[in-house]
Amino acid sequence: MELKNRTAIITGAGKGIGLAIATSLAQEGVHLGLIARTTTDLEVLRDALIAKYGVKVSIATADISVQSDVDSAVATLKEQLGSIDILINNAGIAEFGTLLEMEPETWERIMQVNLMGTYYVTRAVLPTMIEQNNGNIINVASTAGEKGFATGSAYCASKFAVLGLTESVLQEVRKFNIRVVALTPSTVNTDLARNAGLKIGDEERMMQPEDVAELALATLKLPQRVFVKTAGLWTTNPQ
Repeated sequence: MELKNRTAIITGAGKGIGLAIATSLAQEGVHLGLIARTTTDLEVLRDALIAKYGVKVSIATADISVQSDVDSAVATLKEQLGSIDILINNAGIAEFGTLLEMEPETWERIMQVNLMGTYYVTRAVLPTMIEQNNGNIINVASTAGEKGFATGSAYCASKFAVLGLTESVLQEVRKFNIRVVALTPSTVNTDLARNAGLKIGDEERMMQPEDVAELALATLKLPQRVFVKTAGLWTTNPQ
């Protein structure tokens, strides 16, 4: 599928996987609407992408766990960019601890950002895609959404839920030529992983954000008549 001059919204775009996907799409000539919580990261990325690739880039700040923030951000980006052809639900948070160690407020916050944030952004974008009778949604989930682990109850629950959301929405909207895909990478060498205390090991051998971006790009380039429902990505030999 030709991506040039299409328009994508990316959440969590200021760093890590979101930044890598934004860069990959800009290289393909995709115009971008970038969402994150802080303006500084977005402004730096916007200026760099415009200068290097000549695409249109608009930015909006939002806490995706707050529906009014999401609705305002998506409305702003749509007004500035027009159509929304691609949505990358990438924003997420992680924190680990046993069920009894983790405070309920922290557990709820992880669910609110990772699950409800994905829901809010998808809900804000879908009417435009349905009206266009075309669209692509990629939800960045995790292998933690396929198999639970000790200390991961909140994070795993949120990512299991994202996979369930993805499966259900794709069944609802495929009749409108909208493809909904879940990516399930294992640990990626990002600030999020390091700050959450995940074992990174040899950073040179670990999966990089750019690897996930390549997978996202490959799924988008498939002929419109087909899509990959779930795509996993693993580090070959991290030790």
